[in-house]
Amino acid sequence: MKKFLEEFKAFALKGNVMDMAIGVIIGGAFSAIITALTESFINPLINSIGGAEVAGSIKLPWVDYTGLDSEAAAALSLNYGAFITAVINFLIVAFVLFLMLKAMNKLMNLRKKEEEAAAPTTKICPYCKSEINKDATKCPHCTSDVE
Repeated sequence: MKKFLEEFKAFALKGNVMDMAIGVIIGGAFSAIITALTESFINPLINSIGGAEVAGSIKLPWVDYTGLDSEAAAALSLNYGAFITAVINFLIVAFVLFLMLKAMNKLMNLRKKEEEAAAPTTKICPYCKSEINKDATKCPHCTSDVE
């Protein structure tokens, strides 16, 4: 079970898996911006220009809108607050993901440095100066005895 968890951890912390996960999260946050843009700006503009059904009646471009009730007037207003909120939420999500990825990369680099700083597995032959296994008692290159 421990080996399975280690393999899963190695898989989950690979760069391409993390990039894909971040892409999915950023895509979800960006879709909220697109939805807010559509609902706050584009739909009201299309409704005011081309006509849409409001309170059971069809609006036509040449109809006078001065006598609209509050529900119809609300349908024609541009709700920029929802769009600004979606943009701010996107920026917050992107910033938090950036900080998390930066911290994770730092931890991975520390881990690699610890593995690299582990005890060496080779030593240098004092006679021929070639690299040999640290447990070797005889150099495979020059066949001299090594302490």
